[in-house]
Amino acid sequence: MSTIDDIRGAIRDIPDFPKPGIVFKDITPLVGNGPLFRKTIDLLAERYEAASLDTVVGVESRGFIIGAALAYRLGKGLCVVRKPGKLPYDTLQATYELEYGTDTLEVHSDGLVAGARVLLVDDLVATGGTAAAAAVLVEQLGGTVLEHACIIELAFLKPREKLDQELFSLIQYDSE
Repeated sequence: MSTIDDIRGAIRDIPDFPKPGIVFKDITPLVGNGPLFRKTIDLLAERYEAASLDTVVGVESRGFIIGAALAYRLGKGLCVVRKPGKLPYDTLQATYELEYGTDTLEVHSDGLVAGARVLLVDDLVATGGTAAAAAVLVEQLGGTVLEHACIIELAFLKPREKLDQELFSLIQYDSE
């Protein structure tokens, strides 16, 4: 079995979470397996080791797990994008559509240095709405998104159609 197959095998489906009809892709078994989690981060890092990037931006909340590990591995800083009311300083906001509703994201107004070249990271990209909203926040801060990176892409929801930048994913699901 390949590492990608191992990663896919460690992702657990949770039906009807957080709402009926949604199949939640749970990465906690993956991140709980130290050697496999390391291989996952190493696979992502291989793609970006030579990239001219300044900061990794991790998106609430599982994107913090992947983003922090990847930032550490690449020797880059981490900027976090959170849900409203979670950041203690001045913030900028962007509202976006989820596959099951709408939500808002915030980032500290000083979260990036103007001109920063960033990698936007999340565990999963579904419709692309969250990733697109995070990219808007990066641009509002004067940064440039080089690429979006995730472990899981729900390709059947066509997230790439909402993104202005390339999306790199380790695993793609073409159907529910």
